[in-house]
Amino acid sequence: MSDPSHVVSVLQRENVIPDVVPPDFIPLIFFTIVWPDGKEATLGNFLTREDTLEEPRIHVIYTPSVEASTASYTLVMTDPDAPSRADPKYRQFRHWVITGLRIPPVTESSLVVKTQPSTTPYRPPGPPPGSKVHRYTFLLFEEPESGFVVPPGALEYGIALEERRSWNAVDFGNRYGLKLVGVNLFLVQAAD
Repeated sequence: MSDPSHVVSVLQRENVIPDVVPPDFIPLIFFTIVWPDGKEATLGNFLTREDTLEEPRIHVIYTPSVEASTASYTLVMTDPDAPSRADPKYRQFRHWVITGLRIPPVTESSLVVKTQPSTTPYRPPGPPPGSKVHRYTFLLFEEPESGFVVPPGALEYGIALEERRSWNAVDFGNRYGLKLVGVNLFLVQAAD
């Protein structure tokens, strides 16, 4: 999981590169997403909707660059396959945005610390019946040293379905000067 070429290979295989992430992306931070029942997103594994109903925790995999980091981070979860990969007219559907995340020192837990409530509250996967496999993608952005808060009134505060669709995570990062440093994903097979 902490091999950049392996991460890029999986992202390319699943077409997350280029559907969500730019072709020149190189991961700097590796992380997993863990739900309360212990199910984990590990670079393209299959989970069920039921596995992912509750808001998950974010765990960092310590590397020398992470151990030295004092930065804060933003995590987003998006579905580029809305309503389906064959017809992604609502690409990307925004499932979760949380800012101000902190990585604890290596001597403590690998659990990333939340310093504020989610900007976009967590919404579990809900692939429409018959829409086949969906790629739920997590993007981790490093925030500017000066700090970062999504401005009041920004569309990322919208929680209605219509406000969450046709959103772009990388455009969001670029708009606010965030640096993409990590990506993870899991897959959900829609019911027939």
